[in-house]
Amino acid sequence: MSGEGSLPCEFEGLHHIQLAIPPGAEEECRRFWGGILGMTELDKPPVLAARGGCWFRGGGLEVHLGVEKDFAPARKAHPGILVRDLRALAARLEEAEVEVVWDGEFPGYERFHTHDLLGNRLEFMEPLR
Repeated sequence: MSGEGSLPCEFEGLHHIQLAIPPGAEEECRRFWGGILGMTELDKPPVLAARGGCWFRGGGLEVHLGVEKDFAPARKAHPGILVRDLRALAARLEEAEVEVVWDGEFPGYERFHTHDLLGNRLEFMEPLR
């Protein structure tokens, strides 16, 4: 692979992912990310709060949902979110009538794809043990 061993810095992790949302969709985000997934809503810094959107945290994952005037849901690009107890998460989504599509084609992981209430594609995965 090209570039191996030539990093200009040490990458430490991912601070957050950002997904686009349409103007005025904060309540749908709260229903999905806070209600269905059980994440905690964070207070946005005042300088950023005026832009709309909302932020959530669950475990080591932070999700920023930012308003985009000409919103189109992400259908291909998506975060791959690692979880514990993938089956329980799938059951919770299905109880909320959110479609879960299982995909066993990622070696070493069990995973499924779904969409948030605005149509953004999401992947949830758990290492096989």
